[in-house]
Amino acid sequence: MASVPLDSDRPNAGFAVLELGMGWFPEQAGGLNRVYHELVRSLPAVGVGCVGVITGTGRSSRDTGGAVQAVVRSDASLRRRWSAIRRAVSDTLASRKIDVVAAHFAIYAWPALGVINRPFVFHFHGPWAAEGAREGAGRLATAFKTWIEKRVYRRADRLIVLSEAFKTILCDSYGVDPARVDIVPGGVNCDHYNVPMSRQQAREKLGWPTDRPAVLAVRRLVQRMGLEDLIAATARLVKAHPDLMVYIAGKGPLAEKLQRTIDGHGLQDHVKLLGYVSDADLPLAYRAADMSIVPTVALEGFGLIAIESLAAGTPVIVTPVGGLPEVVRGLSQNLICDAAGPEALEKALGAAIATPGSLPTSDECQAYARANFDSSVMATRTRAVYEKALRI
Repeated sequence: MASVPLDSDRPNAGFAVLELGMGWFPEQAGGLNRVYHELVRSLPAVGVGCVGVITGTGRSSRDTGGAVQAVVRSDASLRRRWSAIRRAVSDTLASRKIDVVAAHFAIYAWPALGVINRPFVFHFHGPWAAEGAREGAGRLATAFKTWIEKRVYRRADRLIVLSEAFKTILCDSYGVDPARVDIVPGGVNCDHYNVPMSRQQAREKLGWPTDRPAVLAVRRLVQRMGLEDLIAATARLVKAHPDLMVYIAGKGPLAEKLQRTIDGHGLQDHVKLLGYVSDADLPLAYRAADMSIVPTVALEGFGLIAIESLAAGTPVIVTPVGGLPEVVRGLSQNLICDAAGPEALEKALGAAIATPGSLPTSDECQAYARANFDSSVMATRTRAVYEKALRI
């Protein structure tokens, strides 16, 4: 991404925003960082000049011509990160023409609240405290995170959520007035996922079998992602579909446990843990699969990976959890499982394997993703929310 102009008096420059993020994708993986990366890349094209403040190394500055600065390493102590972020936000607001401040991560927005003297928009990417608790965080840590979240959300002039499901959580769990909340689905660069090769060619390049049905799951290997359910469903599916292959891409603390589960079911020839798949190779993996699966059991507010799969021309089956159905409902109801859990996954995947014509075609998937979730669509809708904040 090229350096971003900040002078709002220039033709078509519109206005300028300071985007306070978490980390830089692909240096740091994760849905929040992916959305942030696409947003700062896309906003200039819709007349929003932007600079960014994040944690990490110097890669963001190199990638953006200096527009997004990592002001402290992400592995620094929390006190050092807070101090550096507060100072960077204060200095930027004092030295640059910034019209709106937008933040994406509550723990990094909190130390800057005292120096933000512009309209403030918060992008709610999920219930941070609740997600941590689901993945094993202690009661004290959860209470601390919730305390920070409530103060940040209360201070925001407008809040952006990725789905109706997240709006419900934000309003019900944190007491936010629904009138202050706007829904802007996440977006991806659809061109990046449009791999110019056939499914068979993609498999040959990856070394996958070309004569077996293949299902791909791209997930962090943590508790709430439903990967144990997917393995259990596969153990049942291989009885009717003995050539089935399931690939799980991602890393996380459950890796060893998942491998033991695979071994315990005798699925070594049917389920493969791929580990981390780089952003450069991910479109190829999506393209190689007959379908992808998002088997989440809790707290999935949106599901950016579902859009990535569709943008690659691969239909994606999702559980009816959080905002996942909102992503695919407009394309095909056949993409939504009846429930979460092994039985529902077995039923949905089994039907899709037996009758592939029931799923949207590759062209239909890509057209739907581009029309509804391309990063340019996200940027346009985000600009509209920033303009609301300016009018307050």
